[in-house]
Amino acid sequence: MEDFPLLYKKDIIENLDSITTVKEKEAVANFTGGTTGASMKVLYTKDNVQERNALLDHFRAHYGYKLGKRCAWFSGKNIITEKDLKKGICYKDDYINRIRFFSTFHITDANFDVYWTAFCKFAPEFIVGFPSSVYELCAMAASRNLKLENKVEAFFPTAETLLPVHREIIQSVLRCKIADQYASSEGAPFILECTEGSLHIHPLTGIFEVVDENLQPAQEGEILVTSFTTEGTPLIRYRIGDRITLAPKEFKCNCGSAFPLVEKIEGRSTDYILSPTYGKVNLGNISNSTKGVKGVISFQVIQNELEKVEVLIIANDNFNKKQQEKFYHALSERFGVNMSISMNLVDNIPKEKSGKFRVVKNNIKP
Repeated sequence: MEDFPLLYKKDIIENLDSITTVKEKEAVANFTGGTTGASMKVLYTKDNVQERNALLDHFRAHYGYKLGKRCAWFSGKNIITEKDLKKGICYKDDYINRIRFFSTFHITDANFDVYWTAFCKFAPEFIVGFPSSVYELCAMAASRNLKLENKVEAFFPTAETLLPVHREIIQSVLRCKIADQYASSEGAPFILECTEGSLHIHPLTGIFEVVDENLQPAQEGEILVTSFTTEGTPLIRYRIGDRITLAPKEFKCNCGSAFPLVEKIEGRSTDYILSPTYGKVNLGNISNSTKGVKGVISFQVIQNELEKVEVLIIANDNFNKKQQEKFYHALSERFGVNMSISMNLVDNIPKEKSGKFRVVKNNIKP
């Protein structure tokens, strides 16, 4: 693979016509969310779309899902208006396939009752979508000592990094299995969580190269992806901007699969805060700063200057002065004494245009 040059997002945006192998009218156009910059268009062949969807259906079937079972879906589709919300409507229903699509743009404390009522009334057997949105709803429910009465079989996160705090709160409120996965709108190969709880690279969908900052092979680092299911827009050694950690080679999974194992999916390589003391502080370390802190429903760290960050916090009444100090201390430990931290309680933290939520927004360059 090293004989091939790297492919960058900019290359695809600027040279799509010369890269694609199909005419757009004969293809299926797909767009990335543009979370860290401009949105990007890729063209899939219709066979590739079928192949990728079949793989997802097969994966979800291991947890009991099949089309037609009640499914709550949280994605970045802009599907409701303010008038809908005033009428107590926060979703659109696909009656044929029994899918209820919830808006992820309006999950706030003020709208909680609307969402929770619609969610409980629908009584989903399965859930698909952004983990941050499902977590936010569950965190608000937990703060009110609420739990879903019906049994949810499984939650399938998409599009965002599943954080430990997401898993903890969602499982406590919904009492369901969580089956994590990794792919991308561009068509990256798949990493899928088996029923034994291990993450497996799916080698029939493509190749993952894990590299360090010098683009040398590594156990932990950024990934270069080569996909077998993007014949319409070939991705060869595409620098997608995500990071993973491979599991030790001697580790074997009880599920019996020989597919390579991943220890953890770390998310985007740009999801870090640059500390004058410690250098890059990654998303995992930052998200763990709420451990043992009561009352935090959601937070976002914004960095516009090297020695200063702003922390936006959505919290409930349990987030008293003592808990604020605890949270501040946890962040200060991670960012170092030379970092100025301003904490602001807010009612809402804006989502990206894609509907995704970013815990970290680093607006400076290293």
